[in-house]
Amino acid sequence: MKRIILYAACSILFAGCAMGQTGDNDYAALPKPAAVEAVATFGGGCFWSMSEAMSELKGINKVVSGYAGGTTIRPSYEDVGTRTTGHAECVQIYYNPKEISFTTLATAFFFAHNPTELNYQGPDEGTDYRSIAFYRTPEERIILMDVIKKINSEKHYHEAIVTQVVPFKVFYPAEKYHQGYYRLHGDQPYIAGVSEPKVMKFRKAMKAELKPEFR
Repeated sequence: MKRIILYAACSILFAGCAMGQTGDNDYAALPKPAAVEAVATFGGGCFWSMSEAMSELKGINKVVSGYAGGTTIRPSYEDVGTRTTGHAECVQIYYNPKEISFTTLATAFFFAHNPTELNYQGPDEGTDYRSIAFYRTPEERIILMDVIKKINSEKHYHEAIVTQVVPFKVFYPAEKYHQGYYRLHGDQPYIAGVSEPKVMKFRKAMKAELKPEFR
């Protein structure tokens, strides 16, 4: 009951991620990875803060906000918000594996949100905000499971991680206005009140792996 009351208050105060700009279905382009790049895809609540957090890591070249994990082809922000597409808000990360490993990237993902919250993140509730990690190879699945086991054993969170670990199928980039949203709308109440504290917490947890300007 306390959580319901708290999140209801937060939703009113911060006009959550689900209440962003609507009606603009001009989708972002999906970059092709360069020869030296690898790609990873994660979902951990509203992609505004997740995109910012992951982009601050050394070795990260690009981060695209979008949708993955569902069945609807080319969904819109409004479609995903109905929770009928199966998709979650996700980020697709283009990185240099010589500068950052998938293990470090996975660890950062688990520190960029609360992976113990089932189908919600803070004031944002629903399966479209679920914690989900995708693997492209059997080795990546093993890494993800090992990282989960390590974080659980270290009691970093009070509860066990509930993140879905599933094979990657397809990622659809979100509308252009979602890309880089955190930096473009720092004065928006939701960004200032919900997203920024998450990013600040992430910086403390991953300080050694951040680009110099974010340390």
